[in-house]
Amino acid sequence: MNELIFLISDAPESGYSARALGESIFTEGETLDELRKSIRAAVACHFDKDQAPKILRLHFVREEVLAL
Repeated sequence: MNELIFLISDAPESGYSARALGESIFTEGETLDELRKSIRAAVACHFDKDQAPKILRLHFVREEVLAL
């Protein structure tokens, strides 16, 4: 595997949550820097060193609701 994509969204309480596509990896962080560290740590725990993806792509998803 060369690349792993994470969907990043605002957590319901505060901070951010990240979920990997195609792998059972989920993590959270209060800030974006904390989230990036958490993602790297989760990937390191999930894969053997020689099997880990070289690129971690973060795709930010934000929902906005407008009232009429």
